[in-house]
Order: sequence, then structure tokens, then C-alpha cells
Amino acid sequence: MAKKQKFYVVWRGKKPGIYNSWEDCQKQVMGFEGAHFKSFGNREEAESAFKKSYWDIVAKKGKKDLKALTSKEKPILNSISVDAACKGNPGPLEYRGVFTDTETPLFSRGPFEMGTVNIGEFLALVLGMAWLKKHKIDNMPIYSDSRTAMAWVRNKKVNTKLKKTAKNAVLFEALDKAVNWLKTNNPKYKVLKWNTREWGEIPADYGRK
Repeated sequence: MAKKQKFYVVWRGKKPGIYNSWEDCQKQVMGFEGAHFKSFGNREEAESAFKKSYWDIVAKKGKKDLKALTSKEKPILNSISVDAACKGNPGPLEYRGVFTDTETPLFSRGPFEMGTVNIGEFLALVLGMAWLKKHKIDNMPIYSDSRTAMAWVRNKKVNTKLKKTAKNAVLFEALDKAVNWLKTNNPKYKVLKWNTREWGEIPADYGRK
């Protein structure tokens, strides 16, 4: 059976538009920091999405109104949330952090040519802690939905099966710097597990599932 064609909308990239293949889309987003893009099953959906903003299409997918939660345990809204997105695993990777309460972007990195979700989640956590240190904020927790990334931070050690190649050398360099930062600074920031089942998708989620 022939593979069904997908169409790719690039809202933010080298040249925003609609592309008929991942290869063409990749040329527009690879190396473009904070690129916004998403695949669609047919041309009509892609054209409709391109007329709207990226956030209208993607950012609210699977998320809940955190202020309206009725569960006893609720997230701390005065916090940072981080997440990563990878097309394939391994595959093109990006990661970011936002303020949990408002989803205001705090930082964004990628896409990188070849990485994994766990690597992105780990780098996002370390970048979030570095941001807190830079701004001398001691009492703001960071949420992640990755137990693996949280363990890497806790152990100050990365345990990835991804092999280092020319395609991901820049990511491995970032990992080395992140581990060194953890060992040098010994940060005490509170890293908390996001409760996806009760709270919906984490505010930093890319909405591409």
C-alpha cells in the first residue's frame, strides 16, 4: 500500500508556506530557531491551518484550563514548564520552556537534525534551571513530563542510546555542557513531574501528537 502523502505547514521558518514533503519542509525549519510547523493529512486542512496562527492550531490541543481544575492536587501556576518534540525518535528535535500560568515562551531551541525526546527534555530542564539562576529566582519550580530526563538531572548523568554522529554532534556538545553545568552549580531547584492524566498536556507541549 502506498504511503499516504502528508502536507506540511510552516508558520515560522526560512520561508513560511505549505510544502508537499517532509524533505521540503525540513529545508525551511532545520537550523531555524523556534520554527513552527505541523503536518496535515490533506491539502485542504493544510491551507485552512495556514490561514490561522500556529497557536490557534497547535498550542491548545489536549490542554486544560489549569485555573478551572477541581482536583485536590493542582499544578503550581507560578512555575516553568518544559517539553520537547521529535519527528521520529531519533529524528529532528526541538525543545522549549514556557511560564506555566500564561504559556508565555521563555526559551526555544531547534530544530536539530537528529536527536531524541529524552535529550530534548533534559536540555530543556537544564536550560530552565540556568534561566532561574541567571535571574536569581530561587522559589519557582520546573515541571517536566519526562521521568527519564528528571532522573538524568538528578544523577547529573546522561544515559542515552543515541550514537554520536556528524548530524548530532552539536547536541552532544550541548549535553556535555549541560552535565558540566549541573556538576559545577549543583542546583537545588525543585523539578516536579507533570500529572498529564489529571492536568492535560503540559503547557510547553507542541501539540503534534
